[in-house]
Amino acid sequence: MTLTPARDAAARVPDLVSVPSPGLSRRAACEFGLTALLLLAVVSGVRWLFAPDGYGGGGVAFAVLGAGVGVLLAVLMLCAPGRCSGGHLNPAVTVALWRLGVFPGRDVVPYVVAQSAGSVVGTWLAGLLWGPVVSLPPVGHAVVRPGPGWGEGGVVAAEAGVLAGSTLLLAGLLARPVGRSLLPYAVGLVTALVIAVLGPLSGGAANPARQFGPALLSGEVGRLWVYGAGPVLGAVAGAGLLRRAGVLGVRLTRPPVRPRQP
Repeated sequence: MTLTPARDAAARVPDLVSVPSPGLSRRAACEFGLTALLLLAVVSGVRWLFAPDGYGGGGVAFAVLGAGVGVLLAVLMLCAPGRCSGGHLNPAVTVALWRLGVFPGRDVVPYVVAQSAGSVVGTWLAGLLWGPVVSLPPVGHAVVRPGPGWGEGGVVAAEAGVLAGSTLLLAGLLARPVGRSLLPYAVGLVTALVIAVLGPLSGGAANPARQFGPALLSGEVGRLWVYGAGPVLGAVAGAGLLRRAGVLGVRLTRPPVRPRQP
């Protein structure tokens, strides 16, 4: 999946050439692998930042985790597999891009399945790597939990708000070639801030795949719908607002336009 501005904008960028788009199976495989790597890193980070024999948790731990995940996300989006698939790594982002009109609807389910499966595999690999401590409290396979006083409604609202704002950001950046080049860094920064600020409060997942594998392997599936529905609702709402405002300036082209490789 490659996102491009309108034809007249793309024509003004001299270093773009048309190349064949990778097949869906290849792109979905990239999403699977990238999401598995993301969850492996997230669970590993939670293990060493929150376990008693690690840092021990606290607000600083959330900030460190957020910074690490933010940097990793930018790297994964910029690497070859990330450029191949578009580097979504988040079912809500996939839905947002579809609703923005820059991602084909027929590819949404394969991407979401790949991301969800990658979440399970990455979480499982972290348990295999670090041993029983991953399954024990307070790590618990890095399952996301809301802080004291946060009900399900508040968590859904927080998760939806993050994705609605992220959808607005995506649309703004994708509307211009310069913005598209900044997209991985912007996503990484927003993710770091969400984890650091909302992590101790609502949980700060903002990604159904972030919760899917940990919830299944920990057995804490009661709140899985909260961290799944909230981001997706926010993505749909954000894209809907933009469509009503008539400010969408990006679309998918075929054949896609990609940066020329040196």
